[in-house]
Amino acid sequence: MTGSRPGAVHGILLPVSSNRDPSHTTRHAVLRCWPGDAEPASGAQQGTTTTAGVLRYGAGAGLRRYTDPHAAGRDGGPPDPETWEWAAWVSEPVTPGFPVTSVIASWNATTPSGTWIEVEVRATRDGVGVSRWYALGRWAETDLDVHATSVPGQADADGRVSIDVLEAAAGVAWTSYQLRVSLMRRPGSAASPEVRLVTAVAASFPGTPPAEVSAPHFARGLELPVPAYSQQLHRGEYPNWDGGGESWCSPTSTTMVLGHWGRGPSPEEYTWVQAGITDPFVDFAARSVFDHSYQGAGNWSFNTAYAARYGTRAFVTRLRSLTEAEQFICAGIPLVATVSFDRAQLDGAGYDTPGHLLTIVGFDEAGNVISNDPASHGIASNDEVRVVYDRAQFERIWQGGGGVVYVIHPPDVPLPPRPAEANW
Repeated sequence: MTGSRPGAVHGILLPVSSNRDPSHTTRHAVLRCWPGDAEPASGAQQGTTTTAGVLRYGAGAGLRRYTDPHAAGRDGGPPDPETWEWAAWVSEPVTPGFPVTSVIASWNATTPSGTWIEVEVRATRDGVGVSRWYALGRWAETDLDVHATSVPGQADADGRVSIDVLEAAAGVAWTSYQLRVSLMRRPGSAASPEVRLVTAVAASFPGTPPAEVSAPHFARGLELPVPAYSQQLHRGEYPNWDGGGESWCSPTSTTMVLGHWGRGPSPEEYTWVQAGITDPFVDFAARSVFDHSYQGAGNWSFNTAYAARYGTRAFVTRLRSLTEAEQFICAGIPLVATVSFDRAQLDGAGYDTPGHLLTIVGFDEAGNVISNDPASHGIASNDEVRVVYDRAQFERIWQGGGGVVYVIHPPDVPLPPRPAEANW
């Protein structure tokens, strides 16, 4: 499926992407990776260490009190505060080169029992100064020690956090930003989180669809062999996680892409799933990505963090057009994309959605999008998941919502050549 060099698949050699596509005119996005563009050590170590690009707890920086708002307290009362040992890494300031109006962070990490991490961002405005630190996620691999959660109620004159995105306040644009990754462990423990990758995509996207859509290009007639799973098969299952399977578009899509790479949880990991459930690994994924504050399974950063547990490199970014998405298909890498639409805006969908995740697995000969759409007309069958969507319609609804995708790939499968304004 994937050739021996970056950008080669099925005999196709891709040129390095440019920003000349018409939809790039007002759409800016730059992804920064640590390590990759720079080792984590290039920032400030506050009691952490970095070895071979992996960030770990070192000497520590102090203690922190944290009350898990989603934990049960003694005798069913309010949750109890706990003390944690704390250390952190702070990135150098990143200046993308355009007025920034949003930042989305991702991470690939391991959190042994009794540990968790927090990822934060702050931004700078010329002539105004530096914002507060905004929390973009408090996360652990399981819900046994702390409950993974976004942090509501973060809004001021600089910006606001909308679940997994820091958005600039009206009329505000930032010139630079910094990330902070905090590592927590129980006092006296020798365990440490291990953070292998941290990314942030800074962007300035209009809230409207592009005036022009991209023409079919590299990937016409290419379809990747991605397994098809329907979220509708899980209706009514485990309603404590996002109301049940009918809402599990994101973990179902993430599971499909992991399945493409032959990755995912072992049967031993999901023995707690009720016997007789079809595709129990989807239920496992829904629990693993659940955001206990948002009360949903669609937290973008939590989904890529989950995918990274199984040996993939996974991050959230924004693509500027289907021309860029085509390059990933040519490189053998399917995508998970976020869209919102009324059914009249997307022929063949058969439903309306204020927010939905589905896959891009290929393009037909006319350049239309081939998707394994887990909602798929509400039909509870994996056989009905594959849908072909009109290219222009799909690009408009996807770009109108910001062009967000999950990129999930094994480290030995190279990404396509990076564009000049590098958003991967």
